[in-house]
Parts: sequence; C-alpha cells; structure tokens
Amino acid sequence: MSKLGFIGLGIMGTPMAGNLLTGGHELYLYDIKPLAKTLVDQGGVPCRSCKEVAQKADIVIIMVPDTPNVADVLFAENGVAAGLSPRKIVVDMSSISPVETKEFARRIEALGCDYLDAPVSGGEVGAKAGSLTIMVGGKQEVFDKVKPLFELMGKNITLVGGNGDGQTCKVANQIIVALTIEAVGEALLFASKAGADPAKVRQALMGGFASSRILEVHGERMIKRTFEPGFRITLHQKDLNLALASARAIGVSLPNTATCQELFNACAAHGGSGWDHSAMVRALEMMAGFEIAEKTES
Repeated sequence: MSKLGFIGLGIMGTPMAGNLLTGGHELYLYDIKPLAKTLVDQGGVPCRSCKEVAQKADIVIIMVPDTPNVADVLFAENGVAAGLSPRKIVVDMSSISPVETKEFARRIEALGCDYLDAPVSGGEVGAKAGSLTIMVGGKQEVFDKVKPLFELMGKNITLVGGNGDGQTCKVANQIIVALTIEAVGEALLFASKAGADPAKVRQALMGGFASSRILEVHGERMIKRTFEPGFRITLHQKDLNLALASARAIGVSLPNTATCQELFNACAAHGGSGWDHSAMVRALEMMAGFEIAEKTES
C-alpha cells in the first residue's frame, strides 16, 4: 500500500482515483468542488488544501483542466510545493503546455523531489475501465516506481522521454484525434447527403482500411446524435491551442489542425463548448445545410 494524493476529481479524475482505491492504496483527496461520495465511501480521505495532500502523500497525482490550473495547484500559497518534503514524487496527468511542464519539473526537482508528466487519452470511458493510454515524460527510475499505479489506471503505458515529452506526445495525439473526427464527419455527411444510409456506410468502412476507433465510437455518435460529453469541445480547443502555439514556436505549419480548431470555434459560437468533440460534425453540417440522419425502414 502506498500513500497517494489525488488533486482534481472531475469527469476523469474521479474514476481514476477510484481505481487507485480499488487497488488498495491510501488516498488523500482535494478538489475545489465537493468530492464524489463514492470516493469517500471507498476510503478516500478529504483534505482542505493541495498543501495538505502533499504533506500526507508520498506520490501526488494532479488531474486538472489547463496549464494555469496546474501552476496554481503546484505553486499557490497553499499549493503542493508548500507541502512537499524531499524524495516525494509529483505526477501531473493533466494535458498542458510542454514548455511550461519543463519549468514546473525544474522547480519541483529543486525541492529535492521528482516529477513526471503523464497525460492520458481514452476519455471518461477509459478512465472508468482503467484502460487509459498514458504518455509519460521523466526519468526512467521514477517511471519505474510509479508504473504499478499507472497500471491501475491504464493499459498502454509508455515512457516517451524526458520531462515535457509526455505532454508533447499528448498534443500529437490530440492533433490526430481532431483531424480524424473531421475526416469521419466529412465522410458520413457526404454519404448521408448523397442518399446512402450513413449507418450502413460506417458498418462497411469498419471492415476496411478506413477503420478506426473514432469511426467506431464517434461515427456512431454522429449518426445517433448523442453529443453529451465525453470529452468536451472546450477541452479539445485548449489542446489544439497548445499544438498551434508550440508549432509557431518551433517553426512548423499545421494547416489542418488550424482548420479543425476553426470548426470547434464555430461549434462554440453556436453554444457548443460543452458538446462532445465528436460534435465538430455540426459545424460541417451547418455549412452544408444538412444533418446526418440514419435511414429508417418504411
């Protein structure tokens, strides 16, 4: 049994923390919102601040929405850094700036502690199932210590490189996901407006080279019109902002990433910031003046 801390208990963090409790670990919890009763019933211990979590835990896991949130959790007056003592480990599983991550790691290591960036992919479904993909940046020996905990939350766990490389990998992941959602949306919209049954088109495509997890899951969402998150558009916008800002910094053009961001922006402008990111298809539908519809037997 390890003494663990978990900060950030939202859609993703709550089931991830629950899997750590199921694994038999002592878990100290903090969130700005009330904790899920299920976590407390499982034995999770509520704390009054991030500092208190860091004082009580040997390994502190963070799962919050964006770079400024991580900065506050770590370095605010009652933040994690104020409660750390040497040889403790901080693991940031949020999806944030690779550049800022390197600075956060430097400041935590200056306190005699270790730091891993370990963003995840797989959404709420993967968090609940303990099947997340986890992309890790940091030292091999620190990764080896934390890996048994990662294995309670995920299945595909990779040490990508040094601090910041986990976040870079996550940005790359989000580029691929956004562009694939756009491609699936275009294909199903084209098929539906051409008069074919999009559900049967999707079924046929699932057996060929165009098959993908996004065609399987988000293609069905597009056809069934089930756009409850999931993974909210506003969060994917944040990730693509990181991609585009990083690309500018290193002199790389990401034209289709920029297009996907504009489609997300169009959804947000129509009140869709909280829609699942598969609802990017709605921006395409607005331009086409046509909505994907599954054919019904007459």
